[in-house]
Amino acid sequence: MGRGKIEIKKIENDTNRQVTYSKRRAGILKKAQELTVLCDAKVALLMFSANEKISDYVSPGTSLKEVYNKYQDSTKVALWDSEYKRLQELLKKNKETNDRLRKEIRQRQGDELDGLSFTELRGLEQDMKSSVDKVRHRKDHVIRTQTDTTNKKIKSHEETQRSLLSAYDEMSKSGPQYAFVQQDEDYDPINIGSRIYAIQMQPHQDGDDYRSYGLRLA
Repeated sequence: MGRGKIEIKKIENDTNRQVTYSKRRAGILKKAQELTVLCDAKVALLMFSANEKISDYVSPGTSLKEVYNKYQDSTKVALWDSEYKRLQELLKKNKETNDRLRKEIRQRQGDELDGLSFTELRGLEQDMKSSVDKVRHRKDHVIRTQTDTTNKKIKSHEETQRSLLSAYDEMSKSGPQYAFVQQDEDYDPINIGSRIYAIQMQPHQDGDDYRSYGLRLA
């Protein structure tokens, strides 16, 4: 019994439609390959599914561009003319924009001002003043931020020093065997972070008993 005639219309079910497309696509690609081999034909085939997935085939020994050019020569239809003109117009506009921006940059550097009117010069002056104000505002912000950070570091180092001195005072009250030794240098609250405070125990100078120690800030 022969197969019934299939009505040609859009398959509404997405899954069934995709399955049918995959099967028939494979059949068309196979036919294109057979035409190339059996008939020495030059075949170019492009297919896009409903979800924009591309499938293509081009006969070996040729290219899609070559087949495309053959089509234009045979039909005398210049398919690229409209696209070429559009690209030329786009290139022209981009060049004009680029030239204008380069000229504005040179004018902001003080060049090519002779052709400007008073109104244009005044506008340029206002633009540059606004730019300078923005740069100055940003510079002041950076300075304030760096100053705040430095002040916090100084405060932290000073608190560390006070804590160590307080600890030394407490140890001094515990007995005379503790001695305070400090390096002969000026206190620098900014650079003090590069030094590490440590308690270094060393023999007391008044005796040989190594059980008596002094406190040293290193």
